[in-house]
Formats: sequence, structure tokens, C-alpha cells
Amino acid sequence: MSQSSGAGTAQGHDSTEPVGFIAAHRPKAAVVAGVPDLTQGLAAYDGEATEDRAEEEALPEGRFLDRERSWLAFNERVLELAEDPSTPLLERAGFLAIFASNLDEFFMVRVAGLKRRIATGVATRSASGLQPREVLELIWTRSRELMARHAACYQQDVAPELADEGIHLIRWAELTPKEQGRLFTLFRQQIFPVLTPLAVDPAHPFPYISGLSLNLAVVVRNPVSGHDHFARVKVPPLLPRFLEASPQRYVPLEDVIAAHLEELFPGMEVLAHHMFRVTRNEDLEVEEDDAENLLQALEKELMRRRFGPPVRLEVEETIDPYVLDLLVRELKISDAEVYPLPGPLDLTALFALSSLDRPELKYPKFVAGTHRDLAEVESSSPPDIFAALRERDVLLHHPYDSFSTSVQAFLEQAAADPDVLAIKQTLYRTSGDSPIVDALIDAAESGKQVLVLVEIKARFDEQANIKWARKLEEAGCHVVYGLVGLKTHCKLSLVVRQEGETLRRYAHVGTGNYHPKTARLYEDFGLLTADPQVGADLSDLFNRLSGYSRRETYRRLLVAPRSLRDGLISRIAKETAHQRAGRPASIRIKVNSMVDEAVIDALYRAARAGVPVDIWVRGICALRPGVVGLSENIRVRSVLGRFLEHSRVFAFGNGGEPEVWLGSADMMHRNLDRRIEALVRVTDPAHRASLSRLLELGVSDHTASWHLGPDGNWTRRATDADGRPLRNVQEMLIDARRRRRGTATA
Repeated sequence: MSQSSGAGTAQGHDSTEPVGFIAAHRPKAAVVAGVPDLTQGLAAYDGEATEDRAEEEALPEGRFLDRERSWLAFNERVLELAEDPSTPLLERAGFLAIFASNLDEFFMVRVAGLKRRIATGVATRSASGLQPREVLELIWTRSRELMARHAACYQQDVAPELADEGIHLIRWAELTPKEQGRLFTLFRQQIFPVLTPLAVDPAHPFPYISGLSLNLAVVVRNPVSGHDHFARVKVPPLLPRFLEASPQRYVPLEDVIAAHLEELFPGMEVLAHHMFRVTRNEDLEVEEDDAENLLQALEKELMRRRFGPPVRLEVEETIDPYVLDLLVRELKISDAEVYPLPGPLDLTALFALSSLDRPELKYPKFVAGTHRDLAEVESSSPPDIFAALRERDVLLHHPYDSFSTSVQAFLEQAAADPDVLAIKQTLYRTSGDSPIVDALIDAAESGKQVLVLVEIKARFDEQANIKWARKLEEAGCHVVYGLVGLKTHCKLSLVVRQEGETLRRYAHVGTGNYHPKTARLYEDFGLLTADPQVGADLSDLFNRLSGYSRRETYRRLLVAPRSLRDGLISRIAKETAHQRAGRPASIRIKVNSMVDEAVIDALYRAARAGVPVDIWVRGICALRPGVVGLSENIRVRSVLGRFLEHSRVFAFGNGGEPEVWLGSADMMHRNLDRRIEALVRVTDPAHRASLSRLLELGVSDHTASWHLGPDGNWTRRATDADGRPLRNVQEMLIDARRRRRGTATA
């Protein structure tokens, strides 16, 4: 989805003013309901205090927003896109599915982890000041509200509007007799054979309910004994969730099963059926000391994942109290973790609607073109990307620039080039039919030395990455799994090529995964370069990842966990020095998450010194902007849309000599302390200017976005004061690419 970095922000106080003066002159309008008076935590100092003493002054308590509440606010922004009638209709259905999928993962990981820490007694007060139990209760309350809104959006808005467009998502009772007869035939032939009813009685214990599975709780009566019995029927997850009864008329699979339960329980009287769904703890805990043991341990843990304890129970709101009590008791779940909802449950199934051939109900089609610096060599067959990189660095912006004709082509050319001696590559996530993996295999089979660092602990992609690791090893690639205790999240590729009497290194450093499919949906940057310093840095870093190198300093890289946080904080502090000296100073950061307390505190100190700070964040933000005496010079914006904003960019005014970095790291503890992350310094002035313009656009008050307030609430700004639509940054970039392509064609 910088010319005036302070534009639109409230200007801060002179950094030499005593805090007592600030508190005494605090504007009444700055008092916001729910916002702690942070100036009360600032110890006043006398007017003769030095700037150094002011800098050392402790920052106030209550300056951090709760990260779980902030995440729920992010998912609320996704829901707002589904609720927005200006969003194309099938895209609204897609955002409903994204909201549901996001919330599933949130419960499987964040809520499950919080419950585990509470149960084991290791949970501590959060940085926001909330006790663990308070956070859990906040999650239960807020998620219940959002799930009710989500269901209402589907029931009252999206489903009826789809019907108006001829796409009917209906229930069994709404089908015609002819449609019901057609589906009965389908049931007998393709559904009935894969169903397994499981009875619950003294001889049959309550069955295991797998996480995220959709289930029917069935109550039947034996007409001979008159006894009632409970049974569970699992909705087969590999069958289509919506069945087409007739053209453009779809009914949920569970409705078809429910209508034919007598086929599953012949001779019994079916009294009732109710849908339910369980979410379980699916986070992994693996600690092994060497790579092969890690691989084996992870495979075992993946088998155990499906047996994690329940953390949420979704039920149809019409469920019989007796059945609900049975489920709660058998699943050992609390009443607070039960979510009654109108059916159908599990609206992640709406993802399937995106494949319908109704382009008028979707975003206008956009096909990325080849980056102009590579298009110049595209006339040759195949295009010589190495020749282009010998001329200049190439800054890629996906999905506006094609991934397949840049990064993928870079690796495919390297694999086929007889002068390429070695390829070194990180893989965190990739597609099921990955051309990246195919290129690496081709390179190894042609005799090149290929090193692949596969992160097998990439959450929910572990099984796929284990498969890739085995396949790459079988092809002769050197496969390593990174450093013990650290995930390898950096996005790096290095190609070593023999050119005459010398070796030249070509590199790619990116903000996103080597995943051709998500590269069409995720917004990311990548730098292709033949710069010797970047090549040397990547050689050193790969040696550290695959061997015993202890290098911790690099030429054009900042690398976590050793130098990245400190490197950014030192640059933030430099902006404070520039500001005080009257030199140009500004900070602009674009990330997915802003949580790390040390980085946030550094930003607070810079803002209090008068440095204008802009944060463009997609998801979580624990920083409170707009608090007088602390962060009135900080603006926080969020952009959501047809593409998932995924890039990480860090720009500093640097006294008039701008410094810009891009890479894989979000500002979170896990990224800065428990992952290998890398940022690369962008040296081309044109590239720095381009990135600065984008950051300027993203945080501009003239761009449609969400604005974070000091109370932690986000406000959507889609129109100006006169009701005119604000600029959509993603559409602007699409239009720019189309114009450029049209000019090139002409």
C-alpha cells in the first residue's frame, strides 16, 4: 500500500524548558479520556539543569500501549474495510475471511501463550502496566465485540448485497426441492463415505476435537430405550465448504450434512444438531542443540501441536444449554472462552469467493511490470540482469514491480549461468511449487555450490519448510538451519560469479519472503546490487550462519541480534543532536509492528527534543503519540488496503545528509533479540529520495489512513473536511506504474 518532515505535527516545547513549566502550561484540549497524565511521572528539575541531565531523566510510567489491545485494533481496521461499502463487494468478503483467519492465529498463539504463562506462574505485568489476567479479560471482552460485528457485517450487509449481485449464500431451508434432491445425490456419492460419527457414552469417551475443525454436536434418541445420546460429526476439511446447488447459489457443507443425519444414525431419532468449533494452542516450543536434532524435534512437535489445550469455543447462538454444558465440561474450557455466534461459523471459508469470475466485484486487475532498470535489458534473451546490476543498483517495490522478472529471474539466471560458481540463499517462507527452490536445485545439479539456510521454525510453515529442506538436500544443496536459539528471518541472496580474472558478488536484500505468490499481494522492497561492500557483508553473514564466524560489525548492514537495535537507537540519538544544533533532523519509520520499549523510548526522547517523528505501522503499535511533554511531535499512521503493507524502512534526516535503511526487521523483541535480521543502507541518492517520498506520502494528512491517538484508539481518515476522498497511496502507486508502462509502450 522528505521535504517537510515536520508538516502537520504539533511542534514540541523547547527541550531546555523545565518539565514543571510544561505541566503548568499543559493545554486543556490535550486531556484525553483514558489517557494517563504522563507529565505526572516526570520528575521536575530546576531551571539550571543541563541538557544532559534532561536526557537522563526517567520517562514516565504508562507511556506504552498494550500490545494485545493494539493487535485487536489492527484486526478491527481489517474489519472496517469489510464494513466499508466503497470496498468492492467480493473484496469485502475477502476482508471478512482475513479478519477471521487473523483472529484464529491470534488465539492459537498470543492467547494460548498468555494462558500458558499464567498457568505456569511465569506471566508478569505487561509493559502497559496491566496484569496478565487483566490482559486476558480485555482480550475476551474486545474479541467478543469484534466477532459480533464481524458476524453482523456478513449477515446484514455482505451476504444480502452478494444476493443482489446474483451470488446467493443460503441455508438448506432456502433451497428448492430440485436443488435439495441434487445435493442429496452428492451427499450419498461424495460426502457420506468420508463421514465418521463418533458416539459419546460409557463405552465411547468424548472424542478429540481437532483445532479449527468444524463439527456438528448431534443429539439422538433410541426409540426402543427412550435414552438420549450425544455424538459428534466432523465436517470433512478437504471438501469444498460451499457447495453449488445451482449456478451462483451456494449452501454450506455442514447444512447438507445436517439435513441427512438420519443417514448416519439409521434407526435413531435425530433430536437436534448444533455447530461448534474449537481453537487450540498451536504455538510450538522446540529447544534442541544441533540442526538434525532440531529437525527431528520439530517434526515430533508438529505431531503434538494438534493436541494443544483449547483456548476458544465458538458455538451457534441457538445451541441447547445441555449440549453447551457438555462441550464446556469435556473440553475443560471456561465460560469466558465461549463465543455464541449466528451461523455459519468459520467465515474463513469466504476466501473461496475470490476465485469467482466476477471482476466487476473486485479491485481492478493489476499486473506488475518489469522494473524499468531491468526492462532495458529485457530485449536480450534471456535478459542479462547481471549486466544491469553492473551499471546500477536496482530498487524494487513489489507488487508494483514484478517479482518474477526481477528476483526470480535473478536466481534463475544465476542457476543457468556457467560462470556462476556459488549461490547462497535464505528461505523463510516460499510457495508450494516454488520456482526459487527449483532454481536452487538446478544450480546444485549443474555443479554449483549452493548453500540454503531454511528456517524450519517459520510459524505454520514448518511442515512445508521441512519438505523443502529434505528436497534441497537430496539435490546436493548444503542445507543449514541457522543458529541455535535464533530464527533466521532475514531475506538475503548472494551470487558469486567468475568474471575474467576476478570474482564479482551480486546480492539481493529484501523486506519480504522469496514467495512468488505473496509477492503479488504483499508490499515489499528489495535491493539488487553488485556493490562490493554489500557482497562482502553478505559473505560474512552467511559464513556466520553456516559456520563459526563471530563477526558482529558490517559495512552496509545492521544485523540483529547484535547491532540492529543499537544501530537504530544511535541514529535516533544523532537526530536529537542535529535538532539541538539547528541542523535538519527527522525520523520516519515504516514497519509492521512498533513494540520494542528501548526503540520507543529513544523515539520519545528525540520527540521531546523537537525532532519530528513519523511512524507508518500496519499492525501493532505500543507507542503513544500526541502526549504533551512526551510525544506531541510524533504521528502514527496505518494504511490497509488491497495489498498487505509489509516493508520495513527507516529514514533519518541526518543533518541534511539523509540516511535510509530497509530490511526484514520489525521493532519487536523477537525480531531484535531472537532472530537474525538484516537492514541494508541505501546509498543511491535517487533511491533514498524515492523512499523518502513514499514515506512522506504514507504519513501525509492528505493520504487516506488511520490515525493513532494518545488513548490508543485509531480513527479512520478517508475524506477531507469537505467530504472529498483522500488519496489512496496504493492506488496512486498502481496508477504511476500504469502511466510509466504506457509511456514506455508508446
